Amino acid sequence: MRKTGILMAVSSLPSRTGVGELGKEAYRFIELLKENSVKIWQILPLNPVGYGNSPYQPYSSCAGDELYISLDMLYEDGLLSELPPSFNEHAKSVDYDAVRVFKETYLREAFRNFCEKEWLQEEDYQEFASQDWVYEYGVFRALKVANGGICWNEWRQEDKDWPAKRTELAEEIELEAQYHMFLQYLFYTQWMQVKDAANESGIEIMGDVPFYVGVDSVDVWAGKDNFLLDTDGRPVFIAGVPPDYFSATGQRWGNPIYDWEYMKEQNYQFWVDRIGYSSRLFDIIRIDHFRAFDTFWKIPATCPTAVEGEWIEAPGYEVIDTLIEKIPGLNLVAEDLGDLRPEVLELKDHYHLKGMKVQVFSIETKGKFAYDSFHDVENMIIYTGTHDNDTLMEWYQGLTTAAKRKVRRFLKREGFKQGSVKDRLLAYTLACKAEYAVIPMVDIIGQGKEGHMNTPGTVGSPNWEWRMPDFAEAEKELKVYRKLIINR
Repeated sequence: MRKTGILMAVSSLPSRTGVGELGKEAYRFIELLKENSVKIWQILPLNPVGYGNSPYQPYSSCAGDELYISLDMLYEDGLLSELPPSFNEHAKSVDYDAVRVFKETYLREAFRNFCEKEWLQEEDYQEFASQDWVYEYGVFRALKVANGGICWNEWRQEDKDWPAKRTELAEEIELEAQYHMFLQYLFYTQWMQVKDAANESGIEIMGDVPFYVGVDSVDVWAGKDNFLLDTDGRPVFIAGVPPDYFSATGQRWGNPIYDWEYMKEQNYQFWVDRIGYSSRLFDIIRIDHFRAFDTFWKIPATCPTAVEGEWIEAPGYEVIDTLIEKIPGLNLVAEDLGDLRPEVLELKDHYHLKGMKVQVFSIETKGKFAYDSFHDVENMIIYTGTHDNDTLMEWYQGLTTAAKRKVRRFLKREGFKQGSVKDRLLAYTLACKAEYAVIPMVDIIGQGKEGHMNTPGTVGSPNWEWRMPDFAEAEKELKVYRKLIINR
């Protein structure tokens, strides 16, 4: 059965607090998907965003960002004495710093009330808090505050070494750690309620798991042996990709490289824990930068760009075999975009994983006639675009007059003659034989450059900031495509 999905970051949902959250708007979005027969909600990583507010440089690969906790839900649960006022409700972009400051006061109040009610002793909280990663994350965030917010490899030596020595914490640091554990409990509880509501509506959640973790993360701080670091905890080699379509100097991501030899000795437990926990949060797991399971670009940390580096083979078959053995019902899909060696596709196909096709990359306009350069197959996910490239309308408006004419003629030859160019491009995408067709919400509502989510190789604003102030346009536009979605 072919399915349609919508790509929509939680951060981009409407809300009263200037950033998408796990409250009534999330449930309204699920209703909207159900009303229009959409079966998949694809999101971006939910982890606490780090450098540049990027969800691909998180503080933890298990934790969720407290930014998404619904204050309204906390009020309804009796953890806030008053309903918080609105803040940046109609903004079209997320002001991360301002929203954090606004929410912090209420989250602290909720923690005090939680403690006063002695809910810390409740069985469900204790069960959640007993997970190893939860306390480690709480301590990591508490020590980060105590060290002025700098990267852990610049902390006081005793704090850098805490995971190995587990020294007793000062009372104020222990309390701060408990606060962050509490926030994780809130996030997990609210998220699982949202996920359950989606599943009950016949909608699967496709989560996004970055291949690498950020250097300033609990994953690296508490698991140093899993990475190629020097004695000070700094990466010796870092991740990225060589020069490509997006950048003449490549992309220098800065993530530490895995020590695959050590991981093999540990039976890849790091990956089992990471993907295993994600499988509780999501129905489908999209592995970003899947190609690194085959070969990865290893850049010397001293190199200021990604030009210098070498391709190194990774033990992809061993890792995926282990994941399948250890995690029942695991459902992976692969982000396999870019210039790949054949072995990457062989790895993907060996496990019958769905790969990706992006419409704005596959419609070729340089010749006499426009044509689709990508062979359409069933075991695949077709996208009009992703969070990393131009929106559909941004791409089209950026074409020359001649190229636009070729695209329109191409669509006419394929039988899509009615409606706007946007309507016909979306109809073409939905008609493809790929089992999943996933369309970013910005393409559903026809946004141009203003809806561009991220530009690879750049850091900071306006990346990751786009949000939808209300559902009015989405409701109207989804009705246009409902019949096409139903008939997939």
